[in-house]
Amino acid sequence: MQIIGMFQVLPRLVVFDLDYTLWPFYCECRLKREMPSMYPHAKGILHALKDKGIDVAVASRSPTPDIANTFLQKLSIDSIFVAKEIFSSWTHKTDHFQRIHSRTAVPLNSMLFFDDEDRNIQSVSKMGVTSILVGKGVNLGALRQGLTKFSQNWSTSEKNKQKWQTKFCKKSNSSEGNDPE
Repeated sequence: MQIIGMFQVLPRLVVFDLDYTLWPFYCECRLKREMPSMYPHAKGILHALKDKGIDVAVASRSPTPDIANTFLQKLSIDSIFVAKEIFSSWTHKTDHFQRIHSRTAVPLNSMLFFDDEDRNIQSVSKMGVTSILVGKGVNLGALRQGLTKFSQNWSTSEKNKQKWQTKFCKKSNSSEGNDPE
């Protein structure tokens, strides 16, 4: 997938919601015996990220994690994820991300997140995760938007870090020369 190759700075981990992000339904409205389908670009995006060495994870507030996990297996994508946090929650996915961070040791500002609910996007963004709201599932346009926003956030973060180092590290270095030893 050429889109990923267009960016010099990439996330270390990309996290996906399931319902109405990777697939066009709510798990709790389906039966385990059904064969699920994904949005047209979703599977290709997952594999392209893995091919580029970018880990992927799931953060889902599904009240039916058994069905969600069965569908991931049926779609042959369950083993692609380094973390799967699928549980019902009232926390707008902040608990999910704390667990993903603990499990993977990836800093929150090195993650990119896709979800179809604005409340999740808002709360996870406040944690420092670059977050993208998807309208009708993840697609190439959402991926491009996410990678662009991640690069911009990373660039801003690096500039702020350099400003801080310039301001504070020079003071300590210049005072070293004044030590009477």
